[in-house]
Amino acid sequence: MRFDSATQTLKCLYCGREEDIANAGHVPIEHAFDPSEPDDHLVGNTDWGLRQFTLHCDSCSGEFIVPEAVTAGICPFCASAKVINRQNAGSIRPETIIPFKLSMEQALTSFRDWKKKRWFVPNAFKNGHVDSALRGVYIPYWTFDADTASSYTAQRGDYHYRTETRTRTVDGKTETYTVQVRYTVWTSVSGSYAQWYNDVLIPASNRYDESLLKELSNFNLSQLREYQPEYLSGYVAERYTIGRNAGWRRARSRIDSWIDSSVKRQIGGDEISQLNINSRYFGLTYKHLLLPVWSAAYSYRSKPYQYMVNAQTGLVSGTVPRSPWKITLFTLMCIVLVAAAVYGAYYYDLF
Repeated sequence: MRFDSATQTLKCLYCGREEDIANAGHVPIEHAFDPSEPDDHLVGNTDWGLRQFTLHCDSCSGEFIVPEAVTAGICPFCASAKVINRQNAGSIRPETIIPFKLSMEQALTSFRDWKKKRWFVPNAFKNGHVDSALRGVYIPYWTFDADTASSYTAQRGDYHYRTETRTRTVDGKTETYTVQVRYTVWTSVSGSYAQWYNDVLIPASNRYDESLLKELSNFNLSQLREYQPEYLSGYVAERYTIGRNAGWRRARSRIDSWIDSSVKRQIGGDEISQLNINSRYFGLTYKHLLLPVWSAAYSYRSKPYQYMVNAQTGLVSGTVPRSPWKITLFTLMCIVLVAAAVYGAYYYDLF
């Protein structure tokens, strides 16, 4: 029996019998987190259930979880057909999971619609068939919660304008005219900013293009379910390759960026210089989860490309071939428009 995304049940591939998956409805647990602790202080169960095994790809070193019966196959990360060596699963299993919502056919439809909307791609690619093998993969993620308190100092610049009289010569005659000249008034400012950040989502895999995963991050985490091994039937689940502490460093970098933007909005003004922000983090918590993605690699004119489909929302991210003719034509059009605008402004000043 395999997990069926349409019915959200286990379904027999031969007779069609369906079986519900037990779900206790437990609320996802947020574990307290101290960044000074090593990764081996992770809290969690290491039993994935249903006699799952960890497989290791000799080609790309990827590791993923499969049922006991699978001993060899194609790596879902690099598509290598090399024999996959069996290893022991020593990492904690996720406590929560979002099951697959989209079937392979729905994911392919989402990709076809997505590629038709891409700019600067060859028409043959946009309207043609793309031969790709989709693989359903549960990708590991961390989420982090944090309370923050920040203090800041800066110089705020506000634009002001004054009218100046100038002269110019037109057709041999001297005439006067006025212009508005901008200048900046700087003021020292200081203040505080506090914010709670909830479920900062960080991929725990380094097997994918980070920018592609970031574009797929519109998961609805309110639909998280308690982990049950039956959800993995028919799919593979990757073990995390980015530890909790490394994940937190990425989350903190993202939060720091958000704090920087929020503080700048709070300061206001037209310019900001010498900005100094001191932030404290407390009440840190984390959880480990699996999220569903359809992943595929394809080639176009002998060049490799990749795309991924969020198997909950249908959002697509990927790389596509580019048409040099379309890019050149667009660039020439931009040059013509800029030249026309410059000429128009010069002509207006003369008359």
